Amino acid sequence: MPQAALDNLVRIGQLKVEARNDHEIARLLSMARNRFADPQVASISAEGRFTSIYNAAHAAALAALRWHGYRSENRYTVFQCLPHTLGWSAVQWRILDSAHQKRNLAEYEGFLEVEESTIAELCELVKALIAVVDRLTEHRSFPL
Repeated sequence: MPQAALDNLVRIGQLKVEARNDHEIARLLSMARNRFADPQVASISAEGRFTSIYNAAHAAALAALRWHGYRSENRYTVFQCLPHTLGWSAVQWRILDSAHQKRNLAEYEGFLEVEESTIAELCELVKALIAVVDRLTEHRSFPL
């Protein structure tokens, strides 16, 4: 069923079919891990830590989508596909959707109000996200 849901998103123009690129996936996972490290540094501003953990989430979710042979130009769609690419629940991806909305307010309206609890929640979720994508891709032979 996940394949059918992703193919439906292709039909309506939300996704594009694109051959899996193992090196791109490895780069995305590396980027996710690197960006995951910043929120652990207390001396970085809350805004900086939030932005880093959000970007880590996006890189990991995009790696999962790319592993399945799809690409999206819309960040929201990458998160929306998590139930189909990783079997994540709506509750899990909606937390990322909320972060996406905060990120958009910051990027497009210059407003970001983020609490430490939000950053902590995102860190736990993104840690799990990276681990699940690692398991998905681990049987592939490419350096991470």
